[in-house]
Amino acid sequence: MIKLLAFGVVSVVLFSAGPASVRDRLRELRQQARAQRIAGQNEARLSTNLAIEELLHHSARSLESTAAAYTSVGDKDRALAALERVAAMGEADDRLRKGSDTEFLPMHADPRYQAILKRFTNNESSIARSVSLITIPDPRLVTEDIDFDSATDTFLITSVLENKIVRVTKSGTITDFATSPSKWPMFALKIDAKRRRVWATEVALDNLNSVPKTSWGHSALLCFDLRTGKLLRRINASSPAELGDMILLRNGLPIVSDGSGGGLYQLEGDHLRRLDHGDFISPQTPALLDDDFHILVPDYLRGIAVMDIRTGAVRWLNSDGAVPLALTGIDGLYRDGETLLLTQNGTTPERVSRISANAEFTALEAGDVIERNTPTLGDPTHGVVVGKDFYYLTNSGWDQLDDNGNPKPGGVLTSAHLMRFDLVAREDSMHCFR
Repeated sequence: MIKLLAFGVVSVVLFSAGPASVRDRLRELRQQARAQRIAGQNEARLSTNLAIEELLHHSARSLESTAAAYTSVGDKDRALAALERVAAMGEADDRLRKGSDTEFLPMHADPRYQAILKRFTNNESSIARSVSLITIPDPRLVTEDIDFDSATDTFLITSVLENKIVRVTKSGTITDFATSPSKWPMFALKIDAKRRRVWATEVALDNLNSVPKTSWGHSALLCFDLRTGKLLRRINASSPAELGDMILLRNGLPIVSDGSGGGLYQLEGDHLRRLDHGDFISPQTPALLDDDFHILVPDYLRGIAVMDIRTGAVRWLNSDGAVPLALTGIDGLYRDGETLLLTQNGTTPERVSRISANAEFTALEAGDVIERNTPTLGDPTHGVVVGKDFYYLTNSGWDQLDDNGNPKPGGVLTSAHLMRFDLVAREDSMHCFR
């Protein structure tokens, strides 16, 4: 479908039809498992849950569901083994710790189960290995993405609620850089320093009170002049999509991910060409590998994939779960050589972490936590590597908002933080989450 828009800077975009996807397969399997649980078909439920676990590459939540299914058929040993893997990832679950998940009642008296609950408690302890560089005074921004402009030694940060991009100095001075042409929330942001361009996305989130209902489900790719903030191009997504994350190739062209529709798109002329073959459920912020042809793609539910942007072929890192690493809930993924830096707001507890890979990025080896359960963390969103420092945004405010973009009952928006993690001083050996 081709659609023309009249927003001062006019572009057209063509989205190709989406391929058959694992999203549909996951939906079918979850519906099947739910129906089997209700009907008491425990052996069939276990088989379905094992298929879900395989599809989600042994994520913590899928392992917990498998553990519950093993419990339902009386296989306590395999249930405990699955929960032990969850604990080894550094994950926790308050429902289990509080005894509110009745499916695990048969194991409550088992010392092995109690030991797992103790590990869950330990996994929620506070870790603080970075420092706050800036406290951003306006809590209404709800900060999302960030990049660094080396020419001016400043950061650019997108705002979800105030529909704009702000420029922030390292001393904390904040000025407006650009506003959304559609007055929609601003999400992804990447600076093309060589061409003095800023690429960003605006997304009309469904149900958001500040967005007209007629715009819900739409989003656009934007290009601004880095010097002036002037809008140069607007490339609209003609299909419902949430273009929430982005990477720039070395030729300056963006690849954007659709977290709600599962697609990855590369800008070609005046249209976005879909790159993937339906392997993703919710792709987030990609990272470029050195050969310029492969990108790392974090999927919120499936983990981290390596994708060939020429063919769309995908291989998954740690897909057998051999190394106990939490690879889900990743919002931002960034490379520092063979080290991956992750902002994870979909884990329990939320965290900022790092993981080491081998030189070929065929395997992940170990990982540890940079920050979790601190007064500054809140909902972490995105970051940027600048020299030997990793800067990342915390306490974004997302966790205080309801589906309409209003503060939850009792929720209060407080100031976001820009944190700094010293990559040189913190080069102590990494270990798995255990």
